[in-house]
Amino acid sequence: MLVLSGSTFPIQEWSELNYDALGAELKKLRENVAGVTDTVIAASDGIPILADVAKNVDPAHISALAASGLGIARQTTEVVGLGSLGQTVVFGSEGYMAVYAIGRLSLMVVLGDKGLNLGRLLHESRPVIERVGAILAA
Repeated sequence: MLVLSGSTFPIQEWSELNYDALGAELKKLRENVAGVTDTVIAASDGIPILADVAKNVDPAHISALAASGLGIARQTTEVVGLGSLGQTVVFGSEGYMAVYAIGRLSLMVVLGDKGLNLGRLLHESRPVIERVGAILAA
């Protein structure tokens, strides 16, 4: 299910998950960081859990691509001895995609336009990832 008008709705029902708290975290990140356009929380296998996206963004497609990229990046950091992976950032000519590992079982995708304040996103996302991880673990 897509999300319209900045509202958040669950993509797939997961037992006892606090969707309101997750949605509040996504909304807060979008409001606190200029240029954030879309956000998705997904399982590490690419199945969307919750999305706050525009009509033209397919959460299932973005989640699957993000999970693949994160998996490759995670393996790379481990093989070359860089420790555990925290995030990847894709720089495109029209915007950005940041993918954050939330433990080993989930991830968060943040899409942004050309005006995205990447430094602010990196700063604001750390506590959001911790809170989202705690919500998912509860």
